Amino acid sequence: MAWSVDAGDSTHSLSCRAVSQEYAVSPSTLPDPSPEAVAHSARLQELVRARIDEAGGAIPFREFMELALYAPGLGYYSAGASKFGAEGDFVTAPELGPIFAACVSEAIAPVLQQIGPQARLLELGGGTGAFAEVALKRLLELDALPDRYCILEPSAQLRERQRERLQQRLIPPVFELVEWVDGPFEDDWEGVVFANEVIDALPTSRFAIEGGSDEEPGEVLEEHVAVEEGRLVRVLRPTDAFLTNTVRFLEQRMDRRFPDGYRSEALPQLPYWIQAVSGGLQRGAMLFVDYGYARREYYLPERDDGTLRAYYRHHVHGDPLAWPGLQDITASVDFTALAEAGVAAGFDFAGYCSQASFLMGNGMNHVLGRIEKIQDEAERQRRTNEVKKLTLPSEMGERFQVMGFQKDVEFGIAFLAGDLSHRL
Repeated sequence: MAWSVDAGDSTHSLSCRAVSQEYAVSPSTLPDPSPEAVAHSARLQELVRARIDEAGGAIPFREFMELALYAPGLGYYSAGASKFGAEGDFVTAPELGPIFAACVSEAIAPVLQQIGPQARLLELGGGTGAFAEVALKRLLELDALPDRYCILEPSAQLRERQRERLQQRLIPPVFELVEWVDGPFEDDWEGVVFANEVIDALPTSRFAIEGGSDEEPGEVLEEHVAVEEGRLVRVLRPTDAFLTNTVRFLEQRMDRRFPDGYRSEALPQLPYWIQAVSGGLQRGAMLFVDYGYARREYYLPERDDGTLRAYYRHHVHGDPLAWPGLQDITASVDFTALAEAGVAAGFDFAGYCSQASFLMGNGMNHVLGRIEKIQDEAERQRRTNEVKKLTLPSEMGERFQVMGFQKDVEFGIAFLAGDLSHRL
């Protein structure tokens, strides 16, 4: 295992994106953005207002979220603002240090070895390049390097940051395997799709239930974004049959109706997204790591305003309309829906467990043994803190879950520890 990733001491005290709603702060207490940032947000708001005008006064929340995160040159993920680490808004598992990526590599190495020299690895959203760096080093050690390591990254600024990091820290023959792609593969291919904290950032629909009784279901409305008195606001409007049918499907599967006033999120487009990112994958696997719940936990009666939240400078709050373009907007993942989407795309369900269980089942015990042998006390403490952040229930260990799919390959022991599939 390579220990050469420098996470820095400061990251261990920073927030990850799995913070619960009850820890949210008021937007009024957020740090003030710089004048340049305010001007950037204003340009994005102008684009949003123009779309609202074109739509006749309101746009679905999912469309607002897509603009806020992905509008070319302006959206949170497509513009150049720092997002990760001390200078950004949150910390993801690969940014803490090398352990997460090394354990994931242990899990996917058998798949790549089964496929052979033509295997590709597609990473969705590369962050700072920290995951790719450790993964490629560890896969080299395991004799499981892919023929191509492709990063699908929407941010030109992050692509350049990833390229610079990997060029500096990988030996030339390994760096030459890395390439950046603008979309999923269009040809038939074999390999692995990996995504850490990606599905939570897919533009999500927000629904609300109005009326209803024990005998009759309530009407399904959709949350929209409009302009009132010069400000962006969330309002309810009639929805289409697509979202209505999705909500009715959820009720049918849970064998209960959503009560009057209940609000939450749904991703009707998830099956299409899974089909798109897997593309022409003929043989291989998909591995997703994210925070969320199985369906019945996601839509608990007491979780009656959903899971939507925003992240700004390591503060989590509940106003997704504050500072568009300057903050991350995210919703937890319905892992039952993800399981259904993966199987519908032609894959076999491989497993579902907590992040802690997944890491323990894929090399963490070996990591712990190596940490004990580290002579430098400061370095040993850093790695110990990293393990705690990744595995403790109060940190990332239980809030994050891992789900895998396979097609004509076997993950092997990757999901043997802590199986949660009975919750789905």
